[in-house]
Amino acid sequence: MTASDDTPSDLLYLAKARYIDANSLAITDTHLAVTPGPQGDITFVDTIPAGADRIDCAGRFVTHAFAVGHHHVYSALARGMPPPSAPPTTFIEILERIWWNLDKKLDADMIRASALAAGLDAAKSGTTLIIDHHASPNAVEGSLAIIAEALESLGLSHVLCYELSDRDGPESRDAGLRESARHLESHQGLVGLHASFTVSDELLDRASALAAEHDTGVHVHVAEAQSDQQHCQASHACRCVERFARAGVLDNPRTILAHCIHLDDTERDLIAASNAWVAHQVESNLNNAVGVPSARGLEHRVFLGTDGMNGDCLASARAACLAAQSTDAPNPLAVYRRLRRVHEYLSTNGFKGDAPNNLVVLDYDPPTPVTASNWPAHIVYALNRSYIHTVISDGRVIVADRRSSLVDENEIMALAREQATRLWSLL
Repeated sequence: MTASDDTPSDLLYLAKARYIDANSLAITDTHLAVTPGPQGDITFVDTIPAGADRIDCAGRFVTHAFAVGHHHVYSALARGMPPPSAPPTTFIEILERIWWNLDKKLDADMIRASALAAGLDAAKSGTTLIIDHHASPNAVEGSLAIIAEALESLGLSHVLCYELSDRDGPESRDAGLRESARHLESHQGLVGLHASFTVSDELLDRASALAAEHDTGVHVHVAEAQSDQQHCQASHACRCVERFARAGVLDNPRTILAHCIHLDDTERDLIAASNAWVAHQVESNLNNAVGVPSARGLEHRVFLGTDGMNGDCLASARAACLAAQSTDAPNPLAVYRRLRRVHEYLSTNGFKGDAPNNLVVLDYDPPTPVTASNWPAHIVYALNRSYIHTVISDGRVIVADRRSSLVDENEIMALAREQATRLWSLL
């Protein structure tokens, strides 16, 4: 970001902004010139050209938009769905009776409706990029293209993967590998794996090879529940992180290890010394009663996701702060760094869609001062999605005055309800 008045006429201007630098937390009262495009920037300017495209921020706070570090947009139609006939009592039963039952019922229309509804929710929460982990075992082919198109129609960037697993047999596994390869030929993305306990050595090797072929990383659930570790020890004579380390998964700087709740010290040391990153999503962990993750020893590698609960990064940050008081007891600044560390992951690995021209305008007028030192406390104790007024993605306004500026929200919600009804009838 530079200071200049020599700006092209196609810029978007944010007048009278209180800009908060997402890294330094410095607050600057300024006009902003926003360059469009996937590699656009922002510039402080003293004057705005007459007739230029502008938004009057009227002293509102402006800062970098958010990114979800681990999502499942296919779960968007689950809200309020009928419960299973036999209530689950373990995490494995939650998967078998709820999520694996749901993902098998998805078809192309349901996948599209899910992506549109989840993407709209994320955009209105100030999110402009989603790292997603998709599963639809009976509708694999073309599923990632459907999600990509839906998210892009909302103005969102994405890093997608298909969840590879042996749980549904070799035909489904191979379809997932083909879908992953097809997507990576034309899009940035990752190679998805479910979790150690549903991934054979053969599949792990094939997934690792596919990631190497496309110069990307693996996105995998790790030790979300104790059962994952127990299975790994019984089947592979090691713990989950050790297994993935032996396969070379941790060597790749694009690799994401989701959850990482039940780790021992050896596993923490392996991750800390590796190139891999860790995504925490506390709301989901609390919902599934699997425990609360700790960033102990991993602070420099942890960022936040939502795990399909929503697209709201601010809610994820608050949950992470409150729940983790029982584990590593982070202060607001530590949680804020976790909220923002996904941007480091994206930039250092060359992913597009998270340039400085991704911004949120916050209609936030607190009863206490906002300073560089206390902004993280405002984030975790006060801010929520209701304060998101305007969202700018790749330099383009995608949410204006709390409504999408690119799509008909009523049409998307009607479509989602229609497809949710179809899905629920099959559960």
